Amino acid sequence: MAGPDPWPTIAAERGALADDLEKLDDSQWSSPSLCEGWSVREVVGHMAATARYNKVNFVTKIIGSGFRLTHLQEKDIARELEGTPADTLRRFREIVSSTKSPPGPSMSWLGETIVHGEDVRRPLGITHMYPTEALTWVADFFKGSNLVIGSKKRIAGLKLNATDADWTHGDGPEVSGPMISLVMAMTGRKPAVDDLKGEGVETLRSR
Repeated sequence: MAGPDPWPTIAAERGALADDLEKLDDSQWSSPSLCEGWSVREVVGHMAATARYNKVNFVTKIIGSGFRLTHLQEKDIARELEGTPADTLRRFREIVSSTKSPPGPSMSWLGETIVHGEDVRRPLGITHMYPTEALTWVADFFKGSNLVIGSKKRIAGLKLNATDADWTHGDGPEVSGPMISLVMAMTGRKPAVDDLKGEGVETLRSR
């Protein structure tokens, strides 16, 4: 049985993020994001670049970068940051409805869209209501995945309990809080841990 199709939600969330970005001034584009080492603008550039890949050209480019993903990302981001912040936003809007991606499960791209959206919004004090169903899909994906960000390992031996959705996972010391904060904490965003409660919080924070 096929799983849910995340692409309509990805497009909707990209569009909502683009609308929020319209309100930024140049200094806000340069603000540090929650994605360590990247500014708000660099995160948006990364999201745009990722959505221009397909499975063939990603393989070609990663080979051309000597299999150094970080090096490839740096080149992609530099290209998306050419010109002004308005140019970066325009290029981001171009990919809102794209269903292209590097190799990997399609649900991972919904995860990237939500997590990077929050990487951008939180430092800027922008709030956004993510669809509960989408957060549940992403949490169910991340709980079993160690791809790149190691979520499965990070939450091992803990019981996660959402306080605003019908979702729970695991056994052990409890970590409870809003669904979006659980998702962000699962992906290693330490500021999100401050939203959580329970005897397992410090263990999660240490990971």
